[in-house]
Amino acid sequence: MKLYLLGHEDRYALEQLQLALFPEEVMEPVDGPFEGDGAVSALFVGKKFLTATAQIRLHGKTAYGRKRLSVAKADVPSRRRLLQNAYYEAAIQLREPPEWGSLSGVRPTKLTSKHLLEGGTVAGADKLLKDRYYVSPDRRKLCLEASQATVAGVKQLRPEDISLYIGIPFCPTRCAYCSFVSAGIEHAGKLLPDFLDALEREIAHVGRLLKESGKKVRTLYIGGGTPTTLSTAQMLRLMNAIECHFDLSELIEYTVEGGRPDTLDLPKLRTIRSKGCERMSINPQTMNDKILEAIGRRHTAQQTVEAFRQAREAGFEGINMDLIAGLPGESRKSFRETLEKVLALDPGNITVHTLAMKKGADLFFARLGLPEEQEVRQMLADGEALLRAAGYRPYYLYRQKYMSGSFENVGWCKPGLEGLYNIYMMEEIHSIISLGGGAMTKINLPGGKLERFHNPKFPKEYIDRIEDILEQKTQAFKLMEG
Repeated sequence: MKLYLLGHEDRYALEQLQLALFPEEVMEPVDGPFEGDGAVSALFVGKKFLTATAQIRLHGKTAYGRKRLSVAKADVPSRRRLLQNAYYEAAIQLREPPEWGSLSGVRPTKLTSKHLLEGGTVAGADKLLKDRYYVSPDRRKLCLEASQATVAGVKQLRPEDISLYIGIPFCPTRCAYCSFVSAGIEHAGKLLPDFLDALEREIAHVGRLLKESGKKVRTLYIGGGTPTTLSTAQMLRLMNAIECHFDLSELIEYTVEGGRPDTLDLPKLRTIRSKGCERMSINPQTMNDKILEAIGRRHTAQQTVEAFRQAREAGFEGINMDLIAGLPGESRKSFRETLEKVLALDPGNITVHTLAMKKGADLFFARLGLPEEQEVRQMLADGEALLRAAGYRPYYLYRQKYMSGSFENVGWCKPGLEGLYNIYMMEEIHSIISLGGGAMTKINLPGGKLERFHNPKFPKEYIDRIEDILEQKTQAFKLMEG
């Protein structure tokens, strides 16, 4: 689907909206008039008004949108919103209005959280989503509840606080829906010793920088990949290095992403718990064995149940379980059965993801057996009803490109069991220092700006470039010092 801009250069804002509204169409930017399907987004500047128009041709139909804004009120964000709203007005003549209206970003709660943190009311935040972005009542409710959890999470932070993330880019196998750059242990296991050597160097370096800066670690998250791909001895080595080089005395949350049940056993879980970690993720994605096999998960639903039981025995109270709505072969009935089985285990947190068709994933090119948008909508609605009835509430949410139905991922929790790292990371509330493969450090700067530093994605590249990575961390801490 072509996109031609006339009178402006806000391409990114329009591309993201077009991808969200017409995810099944292939994006094709063009520099001039064209034939066939596509959109023209135009901006006209008058003495008193900016006028944005949009014309969209799709499958033999043509639709138009038009919005105006006073020149006196025009700034960069309002101009972009004007262009997006004109495009949205045309688009909903060709398709059903989406649940998230004209919002195209991955963090819709940042709008409402900012409003509340600046002293605004819940009613005012609701009106913002309704009138400016055309968000549906159900999604507004989710957004507002998550933002209220954000406000509560912010109250636990001090100016000197940061969060730490440690990325382990290895998995037992690659799942069909996954686009993360993670190395299957069968082929890349020989890199693990050298990877851990390099990671220990980065941990020691960041530990020195933290001590010199006076920054305090508030939350710590070990993710991946699948960190528990590491053996018990390797996990102990990693957590000993963390304990040695980081002051964890003011830590309020410590999480390890267990992820795959087939990487967990009681000795490993007891080792992790003994090092002060109190939160664990055990992610079935589905409790249907046929679907697990179809997506390349080499474990059964029963293994998930057993891993959960062992985590409880090891002393974990805060356990999260991830599910995905819209997997190949999934139906409304089977998704409901999955959620009921997970609820029977009584975890503190349940994260419901909507399948995202990521370009790096095998499923992006082999979409056979995927449920229709309407069925995914019903899965999410059923899930929300069951979760609310069981006492869970939404505490964070985010969206991704190419999501089924352009819906969202929502973290649900029982009262008092919010995953604070998830809130801080998704809302970009304070600086997050990230170590390991594929990790991204985000430094919060004055004025709401972010400076990002990326670690190499591939284990071999991470090992080879460790000196550059250490220097990059030094520069990141200099930024924090102002």
